[in-house]
Amino acid sequence: MKKRYYFFLFFVLLGLSSCFDIEERYDFKTDGSCNVQYNFDMGSAVSVLMNLMSDSVKATPQFSIVKDTTLNFYSALPDSTQLKMTVDEANMAKSSNLSVKMDLKKNIMKIGINHVAKTPADLQYYLLHLSKISLGNQLKAVTNGNSKQKGGFDPQQLVAGEDYYSYEITPHKFYRIIDKAKFNAFLKKTQSAFAMAKAMLIETPYKLVLNFAKPIKKINNSKAIVSADRKRVTLITNMDDVIKNPSVMNLKIDF
Repeated sequence: MKKRYYFFLFFVLLGLSSCFDIEERYDFKTDGSCNVQYNFDMGSAVSVLMNLMSDSVKATPQFSIVKDTTLNFYSALPDSTQLKMTVDEANMAKSSNLSVKMDLKKNIMKIGINHVAKTPADLQYYLLHLSKISLGNQLKAVTNGNSKQKGGFDPQQLVAGEDYYSYEITPHKFYRIIDKAKFNAFLKKTQSAFAMAKAMLIETPYKLVLNFAKPIKKINNSKAIVSADRKRVTLITNMDDVIKNPSVMNLKIDF
């Protein structure tokens, strides 16, 4: 029973973006394209949880998996799923990659999601639909080592929180506003995991970096740091502060 509890605890925490370091990065190009990356580092959470587990639990196959791989979202989908996708959904999947670096015994668990948006409209579509990306067992197989294994870690859960943002993106603006009603609904669903992480002293830092091809004209977030050349905006916070004041995540940048 104790073994099963630890497995449950481990994967509950790793299945929520509230329990690890998050870095969101945008690189805007002069031609209007943008490379957007989501990087999730779960090393701190893994370290805390592994210290709670007995040697017998650590010796199980689930904790012996080592991965260092990158796959294209679209190519990982079965033909039956590809045929059901719209043109926009297919293009989004083709322009998105998932990278996984995993070695639990060394406290390594990193997930990266990368997308190349060709236009501002493409970027807005991607951000509004990111939380709906689902590769089912194809993605679970990357981290579980067995697509038929029940439970475990589903990478789609990493971006579930993106559903509480609204975006307005044009060639000269990047606006992101948090929907407090959706955010509160997200908190309600994940409150037990938040409490568990806090009790284990697992911190939840968040970093946003936006690199622009030209200097920005104005920004509305006083917590954001603007570089001397006004081409980079950095926002650093954590989930505790976001829960107290969700508006800290709002950004209106004109460039």
